[in-house]
Amino acid sequence: MSQFAIKPLEDAPAIRSALGELLIETVASGGSVSFMHPLSPDDAAAFWQDSLGAAARGERVVLGAFDGDNLIGTVTLLLKLPPNQPHRAEIAKMMTRLSHRNRGVATALLRAAEQLAIAHGRMLLVLDTAVDDGAAPLYEKQGFQLSGIIPDYAFKPHGGLTGTMIYWKRIGTALNPSP
Repeated sequence: MSQFAIKPLEDAPAIRSALGELLIETVASGGSVSFMHPLSPDDAAAFWQDSLGAAARGERVVLGAFDGDNLIGTVTLLLKLPPNQPHRAEIAKMMTRLSHRNRGVATALLRAAEQLAIAHGRMLLVLDTAVDDGAAPLYEKQGFQLSGIIPDYAFKPHGGLTGTMIYWKRIGTALNPSP
C-alpha cells in the first residue's frame, strides 16, 4: 500500500484544479456524485470553489488524501445543518482516483472524517450512496447501518435511474441540548 497523508483542504488554484480533475474522473467512470457525464472543467471548478468557500466559513470540512504531492482522494464532512440537528454531520463526495482504489484511501478518509465529526461534537453520521456501483460495502465494513433504500432517487452519470441507500452511524457522545 502506498503511503498517503490526509489533511483539510483550503481554496487555492492548484487544489481546485486537482479536485476538479478527480470529480471529472469520478463522474466519467460512473460515480454517482450529483453530476452528469460529461462534466465540464468549469462546472467542476465552480462546484469546488463553492465547497471550499463553505469550508472556509466553517460549514464543512473538505479532506484530501495525498500520495506525495498528488491528490488521490477526497471526502466532505457537512457540518452546517438545521438548528435542530447540531448533533450530527453528513458524509458527502467520497471519491478516490481510479489509480489508487482498493489501497485503503477511502477507509482512511472516512476514519479521518469521523474523528473530525467527533472533534466538532457530533454523535451521529449519515450518508447516502447509489444502489448501483455505490460504496455500500465500504460503509458497512466501517460500521454504518442501512436505514433503507429509496428507489429511482437520481440519474446515473451516463443515464438511467438508480436508487440510493441511506446509512447512519453513532459516534462520540450524546449532547444535551438546552430546553
